[in-house]
Amino acid sequence: MDSMTFTIATLKEAMTMNSIFKYFHQDRHPLSKDAASHPFWVIVKKEISDHAHSWRFIFLIAIIALTCFSSVYTAIANIEKIAGAEDSEDAFFFLKLFTISDGTMPSYLVLISFLGPLLGISLGFDAINSEQNRGTLSRILSQPIHRDSILNAKFIGSLTVIGTLLFALGFVVIGIGLIVIGIPPTAEEFLRIVSFLLLGIIYVAFWLNLSILFSVRFRQPATSALSGISVWLFFILFYPMIINLIAKMIEPSATASLQQITNYNKLITGLMGVLPNDLFSVASTTLLRPSVRSLGALSTEQLYGAIAGPLPLSQSIMLVWAQVTGLIAATVICFILSYTAFMRKEIRSR
Repeated sequence: MDSMTFTIATLKEAMTMNSIFKYFHQDRHPLSKDAASHPFWVIVKKEISDHAHSWRFIFLIAIIALTCFSSVYTAIANIEKIAGAEDSEDAFFFLKLFTISDGTMPSYLVLISFLGPLLGISLGFDAINSEQNRGTLSRILSQPIHRDSILNAKFIGSLTVIGTLLFALGFVVIGIGLIVIGIPPTAEEFLRIVSFLLLGIIYVAFWLNLSILFSVRFRQPATSALSGISVWLFFILFYPMIINLIAKMIEPSATASLQQITNYNKLITGLMGVLPNDLFSVASTTLLRPSVRSLGALSTEQLYGAIAGPLPLSQSIMLVWAQVTGLIAATVICFILSYTAFMRKEIRSR
């Protein structure tokens, strides 16, 4: 009898200790369990996995990596020519890896400006309409999931892939430069490169949001992809042609005053400043070239007494803050339009 009583008491004590352990374990980690099982993060992980295992993304990574490494090879082959220069800008050798070119291959900066829109468009043109055509979007919305969580998760998942890719390529370029040059980058050089990579993520995020907007608006993925590529070609090719035509029509005469010439230059610069690729190129060039001290024309009075030398990083950021704000504003506007269209979109099961 005593042995039976001891066994029952031992089992009750074990059950009590197990309950206490579960209680304290749940009390100490209440947020991690909820965060791990939240539908938003589940969709984010699913989007990252889909992009990482898709052949479309793998081919695009191969093209971008091949062209970027080719530009870095060209920069390394020409960096010895400027190693003995006395210009203050030429002391930033690591920044030269991203900017110099001999004409055979564009620089790393130019390639990111050209291929970045294709990366954003390819990751977002079928974000919504492909789910709707397969009939999975209505099944997802039938679950206890907020509609805005789907759109936000698709954007965050694609943006995570873009950020990882750009930072990986940037750090690989730094590693190659460290091996070739043999001198580690300074703290300012490293911060300038990181600032350039963050700016590149914002630039590609604009095209990602634009392609998601077309994906919400059009039912067929081919239509949304062609719409995004059409906008990209318009900004790259046709808009500069239109601006050049306008510039020739309103060009001031040879006897024009200095004020008229200044107003003309400001007007053309303002019209070109609408282009996302122009905003990115101007801001990136200023960040990667510390000798750039102004983004516009300077008068003789402004140049008088100025000491030539590189700008610190804080001054370069202040100089390009308008361009960075313009890119962020364009990205936010595209996201708001896609968000509003998706929240009002009627979704039916097939």
